[in-house]
Amino acid sequence: MTTPVVTIVIPCLNEAETLATVIRKTAAGLVRQGIHGEIIVADNGSTDGSQAIAIAEGATVVPVPQRGYGAALHGGISAARAPFVVMGDADDSYDMAAIDPFLERLRNGADVVMGNRFAGRIMPNAMPWLHKWLGNPVLSWLGRTLFGSSVGDFHCGLRAFTKDAWTAMKLQTSGMEYASEMVIKAALFGMRIDEVPITLYKDGRSRPPHLRTWRDGWRHLRFMLAYAPNWVLLTPGIVLAFLGAAVMLWLLPGAQHIGAIELDINTLTVAAAVLLFGVQLALFGMLAKKYMIASGLLPESARFAKINANLTLEAGLVTGLLLFIVGVGVIARVFVGWQSIGFAELDPSQSARQTIVGAVALILAGQVGFTSLFMSILGLNFRAR
Repeated sequence: MTTPVVTIVIPCLNEAETLATVIRKTAAGLVRQGIHGEIIVADNGSTDGSQAIAIAEGATVVPVPQRGYGAALHGGISAARAPFVVMGDADDSYDMAAIDPFLERLRNGADVVMGNRFAGRIMPNAMPWLHKWLGNPVLSWLGRTLFGSSVGDFHCGLRAFTKDAWTAMKLQTSGMEYASEMVIKAALFGMRIDEVPITLYKDGRSRPPHLRTWRDGWRHLRFMLAYAPNWVLLTPGIVLAFLGAAVMLWLLPGAQHIGAIELDINTLTVAAAVLLFGVQLALFGMLAKKYMIASGLLPESARFAKINANLTLEAGLVTGLLLFIVGVGVIARVFVGWQSIGFAELDPSQSARQTIVGAVALILAGQVGFTSLFMSILGLNFRAR
């Protein structure tokens, strides 16, 4: 059997109204271009006879029991025999015959080629107002900001990629966020991503689409944030920790004034809380990043590997022990001073400052020590893999 040049994968769940039209257009496009290709319909449990329609039109049906847009695509792409793969929806909203520019970009070295509806044309009533002016633009902007991608339309359903690039991505999600995961991982892995302007047509179905605006929008957003521990956890944590530490150092000698406003113990307490919260965020960021790298969700980073090499269990435990000694020492000093005056009332302007410093040191000791232990556990998992 001759190996096809391209595999077109069409996810399907009860698409009897439009499936035959989409397959015919796709087949006609392959004939027009003189390309030997295969059409795979990744069926996600249709109950309207979509499977029989696909077979009658000459497509290969791949049953995918696990529900979800991403699961269907994953099953279909896994069965693809060609080095190039094109994916497109079964609702007749894309011109599946116009894949020439996608294949041209792949032949010229692109790993992923995205359709861009905003750089092309969106026909009347083809995209809901909320998706057109809020959902897609905002999520695409966020994707570019968080992951350094230049993709202008993160969620276009018409895209192409090499089978090798798809294999290297090791995509995990099963829902609508599969589309985001593909672009994010391609960007993080340093793959070449090109874009092609396309036209989005009003789909040919009489029923509502499977897409649910708020539910699936939140899933895309949640996924993006989960894949950006640097932006969501590490960077904000470091900023907050430095800010809290700076204010604490400023207030340790005594009350400070900004104009007629006096900042004293209350502000010092808040600064201590900000410092602890920032450190915890940063440590969570380190844990999240190590877990995602160990699990293959993120590519290995030379910079993070260097930092991680110095964050050993021993270093963490020693640091935690030193902070514990400092904390106990400061609090013991306050206690001795209190004992020396017969446990009478202390001057809060001094004792409270020392107590806050001691408490912060003790909490930091626990944060650093236990986080280093957890990171060492993740390290065992990483080495095992």
